[in-house]
Amino acid sequence: MPVAFSSICPFAGRCSHARYKACCGLHVCAPGWRLVNGINWLTFGLMYRSLVRTPGAACFSMASGGDGADSSSLDSLKYTNRLSKERSPYLLQHAHNPVDWYPWGQEAFDKAKNEDKPIFLSVGYSTCHWCHVMERESFEDEDIGKILTDNFVCIKVDREERPDVDKVYMTFVQATSGGGGWPMSVWLTPDLRPFFGGTYFPPRDSGRRPGLTTVLMRVLEQWRGNRTALESSGERVIEALKKGTTIAAQAGETPPSGPDVANRCFQQLAHSYEEEYGGFRDAPKFPSPVNLMFLMSYWAMNRDTSQGAEALQMTLHTLRMMALGGIHDHVAQGFHRYSTDSSWHVPHFEKMLYDQAQLAVAYISAYQVSGEQFFAKVARDILLYVSRDLSDKSGGFYSAEDADSLPALASTVKKEGAFCVWTATEIRELLAETVEGATGGATQADIFMHHYGVKEQGNVDPEQDPHGELENQNVLIVRYSPELTAARFGLNVERVSELLTASRAKLAEVRRARPPPHLDSKMLASWNGLMLSGFARVGAVLGDKTLLERAEKAAHFLWQHMWDEAEGRILHSCYRGQDLEVEQSPIAGFLDDYAFVVAGLLDLYEATGAVRWLSWAETLQQRQDHLFWDSQGGGYFCSDPNDPALLLALKQDQDGAEPSANSVSAMNLLRLSHLTDRPEWAARSQKLLAAFSDRLVKVPIALPDMVRGLMAQHYTMKQVLMLADADPDGFLRQRLSVLSTMMPLDGRAAAYVCQDYTCALPVTCPQELRRLLLE
Repeated sequence: MPVAFSSICPFAGRCSHARYKACCGLHVCAPGWRLVNGINWLTFGLMYRSLVRTPGAACFSMASGGDGADSSSLDSLKYTNRLSKERSPYLLQHAHNPVDWYPWGQEAFDKAKNEDKPIFLSVGYSTCHWCHVMERESFEDEDIGKILTDNFVCIKVDREERPDVDKVYMTFVQATSGGGGWPMSVWLTPDLRPFFGGTYFPPRDSGRRPGLTTVLMRVLEQWRGNRTALESSGERVIEALKKGTTIAAQAGETPPSGPDVANRCFQQLAHSYEEEYGGFRDAPKFPSPVNLMFLMSYWAMNRDTSQGAEALQMTLHTLRMMALGGIHDHVAQGFHRYSTDSSWHVPHFEKMLYDQAQLAVAYISAYQVSGEQFFAKVARDILLYVSRDLSDKSGGFYSAEDADSLPALASTVKKEGAFCVWTATEIRELLAETVEGATGGATQADIFMHHYGVKEQGNVDPEQDPHGELENQNVLIVRYSPELTAARFGLNVERVSELLTASRAKLAEVRRARPPPHLDSKMLASWNGLMLSGFARVGAVLGDKTLLERAEKAAHFLWQHMWDEAEGRILHSCYRGQDLEVEQSPIAGFLDDYAFVVAGLLDLYEATGAVRWLSWAETLQQRQDHLFWDSQGGGYFCSDPNDPALLLALKQDQDGAEPSANSVSAMNLLRLSHLTDRPEWAARSQKLLAAFSDRLVKVPIALPDMVRGLMAQHYTMKQVLMLADADPDGFLRQRLSVLSTMMPLDGRAAAYVCQDYTCALPVTCPQELRRLLLE
């Protein structure tokens, strides 16, 4: 029987604190004894009985908290290890630990083999709250550092820099423990085969949770006395995972029915939909743009049905409630990572580039289908934040801002949300001016506090703040419409809007003087591709030249700094150097990098008509096919399937915080096939979808973005946009013979609507073009 596991934890919702239901990414649970392919993975005997056995499913507290000094306070940088030579912000955070860390690479592998030592692999990322906690508690502890250095080869990996390594070992941890998250801790043999893994460990035993010190000593005990059994069990688990994670189409298999799969996906989402505040499932609530984009596509194909209307209502209500909630930064724009409660009020304060990118597209799409300016305003708001706070002068985009920061310049202890929250006293002092004409002599503070739910004793429920970091603090959340606030204070709506705008500006000025959260200045090709789509699509819909220019600047950045033309490959990452110049990394691009950049370039081409971006997208797609396509089973591997250091050749089968690169590729291939007249790419898209047939039929909710690609195959495309001039030697005319029959009519621009390679008569009237597109 193949291994069965899910990255969606079956125990979600049973923890005592909502803030504990998500770690730095995934839900973390210990489901007790577990069999993998008939193998009892708990082979450590008494060691495991004392470490990880639980009477049922015990969820670990993994998403908040954080006492302890910042790592920069480590006394005069007493230690320096190899990570000091790295570029990754996450690795540099550990460069002065009393641990002999190695980056992932041959030097570490050779040391483990030569000294016959087990490997301790620690994986995280620079804005991960619990990664910081484990560093402070354990990796800065000299006693623990000595145990690690003397007995293990210690490897530190930035999951954002090496997603290939992260995916392999996260698959192992999820399969053997029933959950996962970051920091991830895995013990490997010298030939890189895992035999034990988990996530966060406290430094010493705490209740039923084993401490890292205990774990390390028991691992050593078993390594020395029971090594053969460990290696054998680890080998069997890996073999089971190879079988269980195989995704392939059978010979002659075709994709499943698009309408059937779409209907099932809609029903599954509707079943998990939370009606009061929108979103899916209970707390914690993630934005899930992939779900919202699917629902808008579903509505477009089912406008005249009750299901279509319900899909649109679910989407617009969710987007509206998110924008009004505390997950939306009302002072400095952008969205936090997720909400710890069901009402989108108290967020995990980290801000990720990939969230901003996808949410900008979701909000501008909502504006397109609804016509409501509210959604367009939010889309602009997101791009304002990215342009101001996550943009490099080279045109690239930074990865993230941390959740933790120092409450004041004199502070030594970081707290989650310190940069973003407010006391009632602060707001009263900042907004003390009396508003002329307001009922009862109200001040700006009175109006602002009423509108944004500010309370004298703070507005954060203790249930959402188990460590007391947000005590007496307020997370701004819109409690009333401008009309209701205006009525409450006897003012007109325009005056209230002016007052709220001016008040937010004052608060923003104060925030700029606070100690800022850590900025991860790593620039990833994949996330830059997503953000390129955001600027291109919002700019195109709003006809905003400035946004389109910013999109083109991002594309030029990718071309100049992340494209190795001589080798014909994308680079995965680059960094902001000491002199603010871009420093490249030698890490070659992964599937996500190619797929997301291709999608961004296609969006930019459709927004600007500049053929160079379409030409480069074609080149990148050809390279992606060469590097990652599975010619036997169909679909794309996440990374180079021939890399000897990776034990599993994986194809990601879930659209989560980011869409699966296979989902994005299914649509890319279809778009490119129409734009470049290459039917083989349409056939490849079909084979990709066939490879994921089982997942699409049974649990389409896991792949809503891929379902959109399946729907596009069924309903055919009208959404591809081309701009052709009269140049007979142009890129498009070389690829599309049909363009030779298309010419301007009497000097006027003409539009041709084509479907299934058949074109309607040309039109010159915008209203007529709209009618044809809506048919």
